[in-house]
Amino acid sequence: MQRLLVYGGVGLVSAGLTLLGLQSLLADRLERAALANLANATSLSLRLADLALERFPREAVAEISGLTLAATPPPQPREADPLLERQSAGLQAELCRQLETCLPVLPSQAPYRGVWVELPSSMETSWLFAPLPLPNPWPPPTELLSLAVLAGCLVSTTFYLALEVRRPLGQLRRSLNAVDLDASSAPLPERGTAAVRQLTGRFNAMLLRLEAGRRERASMLAGIGHDLRSPLTRLRLRLSLAEQRPLRSEERQRSRADLDAADLDALERIINQFIAFAAGAESEAALLVPLDQLVGEALAAVSAPIELRLVPLERWVRPIGLSRALANLADNALSHGKPPLLVVLEPIGDQGFRISLADCGEGIPPGLWQQAIEPFQRLDPARGNTGHCGLGLAIVERVARAHGGQLSCRALQPSPERPQRFAVEFSGWSQPVTTALGAVIPQSHLSSRLDLTSKSKAQ
Repeated sequence: MQRLLVYGGVGLVSAGLTLLGLQSLLADRLERAALANLANATSLSLRLADLALERFPREAVAEISGLTLAATPPPQPREADPLLERQSAGLQAELCRQLETCLPVLPSQAPYRGVWVELPSSMETSWLFAPLPLPNPWPPPTELLSLAVLAGCLVSTTFYLALEVRRPLGQLRRSLNAVDLDASSAPLPERGTAAVRQLTGRFNAMLLRLEAGRRERASMLAGIGHDLRSPLTRLRLRLSLAEQRPLRSEERQRSRADLDAADLDALERIINQFIAFAAGAESEAALLVPLDQLVGEALAAVSAPIELRLVPLERWVRPIGLSRALANLADNALSHGKPPLLVVLEPIGDQGFRISLADCGEGIPPGLWQQAIEPFQRLDPARGNTGHCGLGLAIVERVARAHGGQLSCRALQPSPERPQRFAVEFSGWSQPVTTALGAVIPQSHLSSRLDLTSKSKAQ
């Protein structure tokens, strides 16, 4: 609002300056136009008075017509008004042009400002008084006022476009040219029109996403070397020790296989987590699935005691990403917590859902939760030697964001019926899939696609 007032003030000032400039440039032309109009009225009065004086006395003509007539002009002061002299000379020239004869014209300052003009052909000498008002610049002519308002609007609009559109867009263009995938860029101030502010806000959001991707990439590259180095070093050491031990060939091979199995499992776990984290969950298409069945199938491989309390409901979800997230939650609960596990599925409104997985462990302190869901962050550094690279909860949190929800935790009060003490909650919202024309894919088509997917996996 303040900016609009400023631009309105600029427009008013511009209109005023334009009006003053036009009046100063066109002052002579305006004065000549006013004198021409006065000469037209005076010449008409002269003709009417001349005709009337042929039949009626001067006093009767003055009383009937309202004209000021006199036998002689009244005496005037010696000091003449230059402006009045110029106006009377101009009026005389106009009368000469219109009447085709030059009449005597005498300026008069008292009792009123004007000129006395001698009638051309009256039987007796008579003078007609024509008032000459002082030039008044206000109100200006309609044409000048319209031009001034138009000029003010143009100046105000030019300032508005230059400051609110062109300058922010220029800054945005320069910032876009300066964006570097390997360096941080400062966000732009959101100013200008609503559309420009929205565009700048999206640009700043893009910068934040690029910065987050840069940090994740740096963490991933650093974590790959750190997490793969430990099992590879142990493998190399065990192979060296196995070669030095005095065992028979069969025993050496069996011992080597037993020693290497755990490290190979750790390597496979780390590589799978890296692949899952790098792939993300946004690229997977959403499908309408029975969510209770999906949760049950995703947790069917859990070997620890687990209780499922699943409300039957269907939601649009990304099934592969959600299954991976549930498996990571269960693995995290068994690695850091204690069985038995409790999994609860419940709806949130008509489109949302919440999956809560609780265990009997101590849980994560609230102050460390944000650190726990960051990529490559391990609250227990020793777990880096068991195939954990700090991506489990980070993958789950990314899947939750892909479903429009979030990942949170809360402490529970244990009871004889429910011994669990800590729960991690996964919330999300239905993610419908539309075609390029905006039509929703029918449920029957989705069901057949799910059946085909499950059959292909079974094969």
